[in-house]
Amino acid sequence: MSARPDQVREEASSIERRGPLLGGAEFQFLRRFVLEHCGISLGEHKHQLVQGRLLRRLRALGLEDFSSYCELLRRDPQRELGELASAISTNVTAFFREVHHYDLLANDLLPRWLNEKRRQGDRLRIWSAGCSSGEEPYAMAMVLAETMDRLGSTLDAKILATDLSPQALEAARKGVYSIERIAGISEERRRRWLLRGTGEYEGFASIHPRLRDLVTIQPLNLLHEWPMQGPFDAIFCRNVVIYFDQPTKQRLFQRYAGMLPVGGYLFLGHSESLHGVNDDFELVGRTVYRKKG
Repeated sequence: MSARPDQVREEASSIERRGPLLGGAEFQFLRRFVLEHCGISLGEHKHQLVQGRLLRRLRALGLEDFSSYCELLRRDPQRELGELASAISTNVTAFFREVHHYDLLANDLLPRWLNEKRRQGDRLRIWSAGCSSGEEPYAMAMVLAETMDRLGSTLDAKILATDLSPQALEAARKGVYSIERIAGISEERRRRWLLRGTGEYEGFASIHPRLRDLVTIQPLNLLHEWPMQGPFDAIFCRNVVIYFDQPTKQRLFQRYAGMLPVGGYLFLGHSESLHGVNDDFELVGRTVYRKKG
């Protein structure tokens, strides 16, 4: 059934009210740009999604159309890179998401590492690569602090949390979450590690200062140079590489292997795998890999 002329006019008017259209040339430029600078591979079917998500950036920047936005990216790629990556990717995160990873840390890895490093006079370092708004590194910090208390450890232990998105990093540094967002935290841990808000912060909870001290939050593009030297005992890169093309994944996991000692651990998301991508690691658990010797 064909649409009536008045329906066509209504739909066209609705599109105009929503904002400018993303043309084919601009979309192809954006596809190339995010692949080169972020490693994110956008399929042809993402045209409408990209248009809808970037309209907010056009309004925030006071730009009239997508060609102006593309020109901004050409002139100064770094200025808008984080905002662009944040807009086109879906940041889904939660406290203690994929809880089996935290169980492995608490019951096996952390007690072993803390005892070994105490004898060796060494330090403990874990990297949350793609930390989003902070739920992952703060959940790791809870497990780390609890394990250190249980063992009476005073080891030099830190968690590095990095992300490309400015909004995500701002939320992580703020460390304040709605009651709904802390649903994955047990009641015992809420009492110990969260400060309940009052007054204008009613319905929110703030991360305990001790956990903040364990976590260092920094901006980082995984495709660019890494200022840290390592090594890390474990790297969490969960639900990040799902957006990357195969060559980018291969380069990234090779670099991760260079940041881990033999026996170091790499944690991936539930839908991610190293199969056919990298041979430096062996699978030792559900989306848990250990660097081979």
